[in-house]
Formats: sequence, C-alpha cells, structure tokens
Amino acid sequence: MTNTAVPSLADLIRRPLVTEKATLLLENSQYVFEVDPRANKLEIKEAIEDLFEVKVIAVNTYNPPRKKRRLGRFVGHRSQYKRAIVTLAPGDSIPLFPDL
Repeated sequence: MTNTAVPSLADLIRRPLVTEKATLLLENSQYVFEVDPRANKLEIKEAIEDLFEVKVIAVNTYNPPRKKRRLGRFVGHRSQYKRAIVTLAPGDSIPLFPDL
C-alpha cells in the first residue's frame, strides 16, 4: 500500500528558489518556492501565511517538464517538483537572507 497523503503544511514548502528570474520578481514582492508536487494552491497559500506570517494575494504554480539524466548506460529522470510563485500584499516581505 502506497502512502499518497499530502504532508503537513510545513513540509509542503521545500525551499526558496534563487534564480535570475526569481530575483527580478522580488521587486514586485513575488517569491518563488519549490513545493511538493501534490500540493494545491490553497494549501501553498495557507502554508506560506502560516510559516512567514504574511498576507498572500495570489499563488501561481508551474510543473516544469522532467529532464532525462543518464549514468553510464542507464537512463533515468530527475525527480519531479513543482514551482510556486507567491505574490504578497503590499508592505509584506519574506527574509530569504536573514542577517548572519
């Protein structure tokens, strides 16, 4: 029997993605996260609001296509993931790089 239940809200958000496009989106108070592929937009919104104590206006999700990878003569795929672009209310922010 396989366990296909969605994990708790804290486990839905895997990590923030820091790419060139994600850095440009920060100007519009939009943040990009890698999330669990089974999570829907409502669960992502609830998890972000709960973890970072901010107000989320919109959530856009994107499932990038799987990429092939090979190791010697064996061909496989990278693991599947989902991206979420989260738009915050004006005045809210998430500290991606807290002061050390």
